[in-house]
Amino acid sequence: MPEKLSNQPHINSWYAATANDQTTHPPLDENTTVDVCVIGAGLTGISTALNLAERGHNVAVLEASKTGWAASGRNGGQLIGGFACDIDTFAKYMPEPDVQRIWQMGLETLDIVKDRVAKHQIDCDLTLGYLTAANKPGHADALRTWRDDAKKRFNYDRFRYVERAHMDQYVQSSRYLGGLFDPDSGHLHPLNYTLGLARAAVQNGARIYEDSCVTALRTENGTHIVETARGTVRAKFVVLACNTWLGGLAPQVARKIMPVGTYVIATEPLSPARAAALMPARAAVCDSRFVLDYFRPAPDNRLLWGGKVSYSTFTPHNLGEAMRRDMLKTFPQLADVKVDYAWGGFVDITMNRAPHFGRIAPTIYFAQGFSGHGVNTTGLAGKLIAEAIDGQASRFDLFGKIRHRDFPGGAMMRTPALVLAMAWYRMKDWL
Repeated sequence: MPEKLSNQPHINSWYAATANDQTTHPPLDENTTVDVCVIGAGLTGISTALNLAERGHNVAVLEASKTGWAASGRNGGQLIGGFACDIDTFAKYMPEPDVQRIWQMGLETLDIVKDRVAKHQIDCDLTLGYLTAANKPGHADALRTWRDDAKKRFNYDRFRYVERAHMDQYVQSSRYLGGLFDPDSGHLHPLNYTLGLARAAVQNGARIYEDSCVTALRTENGTHIVETARGTVRAKFVVLACNTWLGGLAPQVARKIMPVGTYVIATEPLSPARAAALMPARAAVCDSRFVLDYFRPAPDNRLLWGGKVSYSTFTPHNLGEAMRRDMLKTFPQLADVKVDYAWGGFVDITMNRAPHFGRIAPTIYFAQGFSGHGVNTTGLAGKLIAEAIDGQASRFDLFGKIRHRDFPGGAMMRTPALVLAMAWYRMKDWL
């Protein structure tokens, strides 16, 4: 990884500049015993800690840097119902009644976020409305087909197809041929959402230790011992919520995910009239290419533009200007608009883009591989892990039916192999 993990402040981003909670948590400086030790204070770990604390468990969270420091505090803020993979990915491994349960849990991911924001009064600019925009006629046909399939197969009739003639209600661009609107998905400020969940977890009794990188995990006589440089946690259960930063703690699990760089810029604020004309519905938008762009309006009338996906882990040269050029392909009318912030980070993907939940031992859980849907799917992961630890594991174990393969090429060659594969998909996007 090109970044150092330990003891880092939040990256310079519009999210960090507009964070509304500056709470810091001390490093672990003692030996302590808890019911559950969660490693990682991103959305997965904090969601797990909050669910467990609400159930009465004594929980400690160990974070190498700051709460929400990695993908949880840097991502595009897109709140997208369901999962990153096609629903038939699940059908390969389970009967249709279980696929129906998975579908319902995909909708539940959105309800979890909305309920958390309301219950804990989290100020994170939650805004509903999400549009998948079609770049090609084939993409438009696929979106219409998915609308029809969702209604027929899952009795879900909330999707609405937007014809090209009406796309200006959502995005002032001639680039798109139509789109599928989802009123239940949307967007939010991911760092403020993560920090709000952390505050709620602490209020419910969880302890968060920042600047506390885990150096070793071992088990003695049925008790897990989690070591940091200055302290140790002994726990009945451990939850690995590290995603791309799992490192050597569980190499057998780390081999099944790949770090993918994704990047965001925030423009200078637009005038209210100009911002309203650019995206009248204030919905989040994502295009339908494999290597996609995604964008949304910010509350202060900036445009947040994301994309420029990198499978090499190297940040694109002159990031802000490179991203701005991409933005102008969709919004040439913003040629006079400056970029105030440019940043990036890593999300974790699986080979099949399905989330990867499981155990590496009966009392060591992990959740990873959110593949771009982490803002909401992490909430489900935390809920299911808490259910499983309390002996209600049927929903968690449903995800264990999915087969996840290691990325090919080993530690040295898997990134070059993926770069070559993605070059092929980029070419298909252009054709």
